[in-house]
Amino acid sequence: MAAASLSQFFPRLRGNIRLIESAEIGTVGVGEATIPPIIEFLRTLGFDEDEVVRRTQATFKLGIEFKDWTRPGHSFIHPFGPIGFPRRGVPFTAYWRMRRESGAAGPLEEYSLAAVASRQKKFMRPIRRPDSPLETITYALHLDAGLFAAYLRTHAENRGVIRTEGKVRDVALKPENGFIESITLESGERIEADLYIDCTGFRGLLIEGALKTGYEDWTRWLPCDRAVAVACRRNGPLSSHTRATARDVGWQWRIPLQHRVGNGYVYSSQFMKDDEAQDVLLSGLEGPALRDPLRLRFTTGRRRLCWNKNCVAVGLSAGFLEPLESTGIHLIQRGIFLLLVFFPDRRFQQVDIDRFNRQFAFDYEGARDFLIAHYALTERPGEFWQHCRATEMPDSLKERLELFRSHCRILRDDREIFTVQGWHAILSGQNVRCDGYDPMADSLSGEQAQQALDEARRVIANCAASMPSHEDFIAQHCAAPPS
Repeated sequence: MAAASLSQFFPRLRGNIRLIESAEIGTVGVGEATIPPIIEFLRTLGFDEDEVVRRTQATFKLGIEFKDWTRPGHSFIHPFGPIGFPRRGVPFTAYWRMRRESGAAGPLEEYSLAAVASRQKKFMRPIRRPDSPLETITYALHLDAGLFAAYLRTHAENRGVIRTEGKVRDVALKPENGFIESITLESGERIEADLYIDCTGFRGLLIEGALKTGYEDWTRWLPCDRAVAVACRRNGPLSSHTRATARDVGWQWRIPLQHRVGNGYVYSSQFMKDDEAQDVLLSGLEGPALRDPLRLRFTTGRRRLCWNKNCVAVGLSAGFLEPLESTGIHLIQRGIFLLLVFFPDRRFQQVDIDRFNRQFAFDYEGARDFLIAHYALTERPGEFWQHCRATEMPDSLKERLELFRSHCRILRDDREIFTVQGWHAILSGQNVRCDGYDPMADSLSGEQAQQALDEARRVIANCAASMPSHEDFIAQHCAAPPS
């Protein structure tokens, strides 16, 4: 992703890009779900979306279903895009909450086209239809990460990126300022550069191994530190959402692709053994496993600095948040975007580096708080979930929840990853109570508010009914060749 993105701009900067990677080093390759900004990434690189979908065996994603999450037997969806419609300047969630308190409003997802369509396994791209929810359809992709990487590599090489097969043996620093001077490959080749982008995964070979940057461990808030993943054959219609199913310890993902289903179990080694977790995963597959399970160990957190001297960490070398809300690929994309915003010259001005680090830390911490809320607000029984509820929250999350519980308001910075609608979906889906509703809702009479709710639900239902099935849409526009 970094090489493909930089190659788009470097012809004008007269720079050279050298990509060093080794086929002998495995990739994690399980982060197959994305969030909507991935579509803008594809467009920025000039990709044909249908071609990307075909080449990566991708499907479309309208949101995430949380099954058995709030409590066993319960399900809710975090949908992408708008929920409901404002009425006379009053936010939808304000008058929805007012009517919900009196039992006159349905669950929040009934007023979201993405949620209703995904329940029905439907999908279409937005179309021009003024004042219709069909114009605001918001979506992401499920894709085969390995195929996506190969697609990006070809694109980057076609644009002049020089790829070298090899492993890094040594990193040399400049004695006068501690900047990276060169890297030496196992072949003996020594390579010098002005800027180094560390994509070496959890090891952080440059950012940590050479520069000793340090790492913030967030395990106290997000205790899951293991995952086991496996692909299986798909059985049944093609769903248009990711599914996260809560288990006694942690949760299990299901990601539908055209040629298979990605499955994984995220858990805490403090509460479950590795073999037990693998048995739980394999016993719940919908079809035969297509390979042996892959086991992963991780420490949730981030580098203290993701840009240190002349090295920028991207991906797992920058930090790791478990895949509960599909932030992995997005945070790669976000790091690349910020690098382009603050791209240096050879002076490496510290003010640019500091602003990059503050913004990227803000992105990670905002996503972290969103994930913590999923664990801290559940009603599920069991030792693991009780532990999550008993853990002290970060102050930033505590304040957000206190504001919400006051009048059901979500206040957010425009730079945050997750939307107001996303926060409302998670908090209402997990049955978080408020002391009252936003007083702005009282500018509508009960009859006016109810009429607006009924109209929104009717419009959403009609729009969903007009959409094709997810399977039919892919078959018509972007089906991959049989694998």
